[in-house]
Amino acid sequence: MKLVTYSVGGGEPRVGSLEGEEIRPLAHEDMIEFIEYGGSPEPGEDTVPLGEAHIHAPIAGPQKVIGIGLNYEDHAAETGADIPEKPIVFAKYPSSVIGPGETIRIPPITEQADYEAELAVVIGRAARNVSESEALDHVFGYANANDVSSRDLQFSEGGQWTRSKSIDTFCPMGPFIATHDEIEDPQDLSIRCILNGEVMQDGTTSKMIFSVAELVSFLSQGMTLVPGDVIVTGTPPGVGSARDPQVWLKAGDEVTIEIDGLGTLTNPVETD
Repeated sequence: MKLVTYSVGGGEPRVGSLEGEEIRPLAHEDMIEFIEYGGSPEPGEDTVPLGEAHIHAPIAGPQKVIGIGLNYEDHAAETGADIPEKPIVFAKYPSSVIGPGETIRIPPITEQADYEAELAVVIGRAARNVSESEALDHVFGYANANDVSSRDLQFSEGGQWTRSKSIDTFCPMGPFIATHDEIEDPQDLSIRCILNGEVMQDGTTSKMIFSVAELVSFLSQGMTLVPGDVIVTGTPPGVGSARDPQVWLKAGDEVTIEIDGLGTLTNPVETD
């Protein structure tokens, strides 16, 4: 199932199942409630043409958005970093989340905003101290994400990354969540970033240093992952900061994230 949060004509957001070019309304207004309790088609309601709907971020207010740094061998190599022995973990606060078509806004505090195509993992049931073999049983589904990052803040504030990663609008996500049964193997997905029509990143999740199962298990050791929590799992090579010359997001840009089976996430860029 492909699940969206959508609204029509300025109405309240609700959850629907994406079926081709139509959305079937489901009996929930909140995606986290749907993840926790499930939902069936709303009786008596017609499907909504996709072209008439506004698609929001699939989860507007996750309790946690957990980022993973340097999780692709070839990305670590392009930055000159050592392969991490354990996952590098940081936070992206929920206020950074936006949906497809919404604007990435670059504030005056940064001149080096960078794109990062990432596979987002959505937790489906509470996970604490789970093993790797059990970990994927706690995954609800997957989505595209863009871990937009302020590189000048990231590397000038004493080694902490959270502020540079949590700027408002710096976590586009969507357009839908594909439930886990739609994705046969999360470690066998092509992942791309396209900037103004040019492919900047073209990798595969098979190059992850720590797999989705390893990440869920690792994070659950002492931290309870709850339904609707999101893990953004790292980015392949080709980021703007590693290019010569370097490439930074600027007003007028359009950045697209594509992952096999997860549709296309496109956002314009503007400056505040």
